[in-house]
This record gives sequence, structure tokens and C-alpha cells, in this order.
Amino acid sequence: MRWPRIIILLIVLSILGAFAHYTLPQRDIVRITGTESVREEFTSWNRWFYADGEGGALAAAGSNRDIRFINTVFPDEVNAAGEVTEPGRVMVYRNEDTGFGWPPYFKLDTADLQAEATNLVSTAADPQWVAITHYGWRLHFPTAYPNAVSVRPVDGPDVRLIPWTNIVILLILAALIFLIWRMWERFEDRVIAPLVDGTAVRWAKLKDRLSGR
Repeated sequence: MRWPRIIILLIVLSILGAFAHYTLPQRDIVRITGTESVREEFTSWNRWFYADGEGGALAAAGSNRDIRFINTVFPDEVNAAGEVTEPGRVMVYRNEDTGFGWPPYFKLDTADLQAEATNLVSTAADPQWVAITHYGWRLHFPTAYPNAVSVRPVDGPDVRLIPWTNIVILLILAALIFLIWRMWERFEDRVIAPLVDGTAVRWAKLKDRLSGR
């Protein structure tokens, strides 16, 4: 019974890991290059990554509406000598209310956040670095963008941000997983193992009778 347990555990952990990575807040240090509103088409593939604009419910396939976007760029990659080895990659964030749906960010200030982001637009010559809190993934197919939750200016691109919220949530989640796993092991030892052993004994006796022993 050991390998089935390990396989089940790996599958469960993979699902929970992907769910947590998409849902939990992440923070990026970026420079805002502009903001805009674009009409977006929703398909059966990407509608799961958008709200419908009415309380955070899923967008309907085949529909379209204007979505606010925040265009940004990450800091350049530099070596020990301070030379740029790779230009900062771009990142686009959508700016949608989550309402009272999932994930539970209770975001209802999309217009205010767009105004804050517009006010923090800067150039490469005179950069204003900001920390954007967001959740979600950037996918090119299906087209999906992380949803910005908040934005605030920071001192520079090397600011260290400690994800205390994620640490607490993950510790609680790990404790719950451990508790559930221990309960399952006890159930297996008390119920499943005796049942399997009893079945094996009955099957052995049946074979003995059929063979005339």
C-alpha cells in the first residue's frame, strides 16, 4: 500500500501547489510604462481567468467588454560589474474587481487602482519603481493576465519583500495536509488493512477447498 499512497500524495500536492500559486498574492517590483483600456474577447478557453464585471463572477464565453490593463517592465538583469546582461522583460496586468467571489480579495476599487497606476507611470531615464501585488498567471494561450490587487511605490528595484501572508497561509495549509494524512493512515490501519487481510485469508481458504485440501 506504500506506493499508491505516495502517488496519491504527489497528485494531491501538485494540485494544491498549482492552486496556491495561482490564488495566493505575489508581489513584483516593476516600472509602470502605461495604462490602457482594451476590449477583450472571451472564449471557452480563457473565460475562466476573467470576471464578468458584476461582482466577480466568471465571464461568459462569446462575450466581450473593456478591461483595464497596467503595462510594466521588470528591472534589467545586470552582472557583478553593473553591466546590463538582459533587458527587463515586460509584464501586463489586468485590473478587475474580484467582488465577493473567488479568490477572496474583496477588490472593489478598480478605478482607483487604475488612477494610482497612471500616476506612477515613469520612464527608463527617470524610473519610479513600484511593488504590484497580484494573483494569477500570464498565459499567451489561452490569453490570460495576472490581476493586480494593489500598487505602491518602493525605493528601488532591489527592495526585499517578505511574503508574510503567504508564509502564514502555507504553514496553515501544511498543518491541515499533515492532519488529514495522519487521519487517513489511521483509517487505513484500522479499516482497510484488516479488510484486505481478511479477504486474502478467505481467498486462500476458498482455494484450499477447491483443490480438495
